[in-house]
Amino acid sequence: VGGYLLPFALGNVLGPLLLGHLFDTIGRKQMITLTYALAGVLLAVTGWLFHDGLLTAQTQTLAWTIIFFVASAAASSAYLTVSEIFPLEIRGMAIAIFFALGTLVGGVGAPLLFGWIIGTGSSTALFMGYLMAAAAMVFAAAMEAWIGVSAERRSLEQIAAPLSSKGL
Repeated sequence: VGGYLLPFALGNVLGPLLLGHLFDTIGRKQMITLTYALAGVLLAVTGWLFHDGLLTAQTQTLAWTIIFFVASAAASSAYLTVSEIFPLEIRGMAIAIFFALGTLVGGVGAPLLFGWIIGTGSSTALFMGYLMAAAAMVFAAAMEAWIGVSAERRSLEQIAAPLSSKGL
């Protein structure tokens, strides 16, 4: 089992390291949209291949490593977005609130969902779980494309001016 976890960890580390500079050169909005959408599509395809019995342990590991590579860059970008779109005085609190909410939803919802899926013993239920996660990723990509902020090559003050500059 441990030998299969190492590639996932490498994908998680290498994704942001190798793709991170593209968020500044190509653009955050474009890269966030692309990485979330690509991760969602890859997850759906992997789920389908798994459901149809077309993956071995090695090809499943490879598929997940690729997904983790892309998805970890997407997830890392969430912190960038939150830190950029709020004024200086409330950035730290905004990051803390978003982190706490994400931890609450993931920490409570994920074990319940995963426990139920595993309890069914059904590959179809697992495939539906894959599709739900893939749909969430594609939805996130669509939301970024729709309401995301283009922040590349701009200072944080240009994106969200400090409240003190508003003369309040």
